[in-house]
Amino acid sequence: MNADSTEANGAAPLVIFTPSGKRGRVPAGTSVLEAARLLGVDLDSVCGGRGICSKCQVQPAFGSFPKHGVTVAEDALSPVNEVEARYDRIRGLKAGRRLGCQARILGDVVIDVPPESQVHRQVVRKAADARPISMDPATHLRYVEVAEPDMHAPSGDRERLLAALAEQWGLAGAELAGGLLPVLQPRLRAGDWKVTCAVHKDHTDDAPQITQIWPGFVEGTPYGLAIDVGSTTIAAHLCDLATGSVAASAGVMNPQIRFGEDLMSRVSYAMMNPGGAAAMTAAVRGAIDELAETLVAEAQVPADRVLEAVFVCNPVMHHLLLGIDPVELGQAPFALATSDAVRGTAAELGLRALPASARVYVLPCIAGHVGADAAAVALAEEPWNSDELVLIVDVGTNAEIQLGDRTRVLACSSPTGPAFEGAQISSGQRAAPGAIERVRIDPETKEPRFRVIGCDLWSDEPGFAEATAATGITGICGSGIIEAVAEMRLAGLVDGSGLIGSAAETGTARAIPEGRTNAYLLHEGADGRRILVTQGDIRAIQLAKSALYAGARLLMDQFGTDHVDRVVLAGAFGAHISPLHAMVLGMIPDCPLDKVTSAGNAAGTGARIALCNRAARAEIERRVREIQKVETAVEPRFQEHFVAANAIPHATDPFPHLGAAVRLPDVAFGAAAQAGGRRRRRAARSGRT
Repeated sequence: MNADSTEANGAAPLVIFTPSGKRGRVPAGTSVLEAARLLGVDLDSVCGGRGICSKCQVQPAFGSFPKHGVTVAEDALSPVNEVEARYDRIRGLKAGRRLGCQARILGDVVIDVPPESQVHRQVVRKAADARPISMDPATHLRYVEVAEPDMHAPSGDRERLLAALAEQWGLAGAELAGGLLPVLQPRLRAGDWKVTCAVHKDHTDDAPQITQIWPGFVEGTPYGLAIDVGSTTIAAHLCDLATGSVAASAGVMNPQIRFGEDLMSRVSYAMMNPGGAAAMTAAVRGAIDELAETLVAEAQVPADRVLEAVFVCNPVMHHLLLGIDPVELGQAPFALATSDAVRGTAAELGLRALPASARVYVLPCIAGHVGADAAAVALAEEPWNSDELVLIVDVGTNAEIQLGDRTRVLACSSPTGPAFEGAQISSGQRAAPGAIERVRIDPETKEPRFRVIGCDLWSDEPGFAEATAATGITGICGSGIIEAVAEMRLAGLVDGSGLIGSAAETGTARAIPEGRTNAYLLHEGADGRRILVTQGDIRAIQLAKSALYAGARLLMDQFGTDHVDRVVLAGAFGAHISPLHAMVLGMIPDCPLDKVTSAGNAAGTGARIALCNRAARAEIERRVREIQKVETAVEPRFQEHFVAANAIPHATDPFPHLGAAVRLPDVAFGAAAQAGGRRRRRAARSGRT
């Protein structure tokens, strides 16, 4: 079923599921669980829809969604029934959650399926990269012995604690963080006037801050969180602030997806719905709290030892995290509320999983659409220290691109959309066990083989069926669709314009008609379910890769060059892209293939560097003021570059290094083939060859 499968009277409600992006019309009164099954949405259920297991919990979103073309009314779902009310009384439902087996669809609705309700949960591939970091943290533990009160020399406990820190540790002028004064006296007495203090002193001239106090001598070290708040996922690393080692890492889907898959959709939601920005702020802060609790439990670290958090995020996420309405970022001149680094406390940020006085540091933003995440990537990769001209691309829903060397660094962002992450693809899905992530197509037979997440075997290898029996073949994720389209181009199934040929034109029955276009059959399961690459899928990838390439080309124009020496693919998604296939598609400019490398989760690495090293914070605050910003939205040549980049790999730019590695078939289908035939016939009639 798809969005076109309407009832005859056109009154069937439209249901849109996030994060999968799958949508369709269902008869009014259909349960959310039934709709999910009809549309192939990954929604768990164990009890058969009796409201017992709670596995099918969903989160509806209400208000105006311009991108989806729907307005969701408060009565889009049936009222909470007795089954849900009983479950809530006995076991509790999170605010706004419904049981998918009980809630019935009465009108157009947007439904978010949270990670815990997904059978095949997304693999958030943002593990910490192994990288040595020079340790100079802002927070240290300091043991002090405080003088007891004396009636003959009256002074406060606070003053004597500060005097002890100054005398024993040279920390003159220290201050006690708000909220600690009420607990100071009982802890001093519990420790027999001996306490361990967590003292925070950053790279500025601000006074040292006492952020935690424990009675007696406390062994161990303080910890901090490095958190990358992305449009699609939130990844966090719990780090030992004495050694820099990562005690635990975890990631979750950003729950803001239910308000819009891309940044501008979320800005639109804030514009169109009173209180929309506050709802998105509450959602992301709640997810961060849950992530922090997960990490603390996994690492078996006392929660009161987590005393710092460093955040990196794009500008829209930055504003929503800080509780700032992002409306100004949705229109020129794309003004940030602040571009400087932000300092504060967990309490000020509304985070409940950390001690209230834990220090928070948010890296500076580079420009209105180039955020703190790009600054973190720059901190990790240091393009200003490169002898070669390096292009750094952080691939995601919104791509941040940097180009530079020792002479200067340029930066821009480009709205690639969610297609690279499997959204807006007919059989697309987020990265999860069972999703196709690697594809190869034989150029002679046109037969495919593939690998799925969770299995190391290729589909044509013995044991593949048994190894994937538990997960099944569920769809295709971002890296898989990129390789599939590139392989189709290499096999002559797709021409340079992106058109899929027919069975007669390509010589394979896997090219099947779909309406007025063709699709390629990648896999057909025993149950008859097909995973296709459709013409619409090709178009979605073309639009995404064209935006990415056009942004890079704009920076090259500004730099006055037609080539780059090397390319760094950053981000969790960038780490799983094949350089060859990325270049076949024309996602990145031509350069030697051995000069295309992955930096892994560079934004997360930059956040860890800033967490563990005070000098790094000063460095990035200085560097962002030197980076030259290029705004793609107002650059007149962006559209020109975008249109030329629609071709695969490109309409005009040469790709000599790619040409030396592979041969792209010279094929043309449909109107292009007919036009070529007419040109040849005219040439023959005029005596030309």
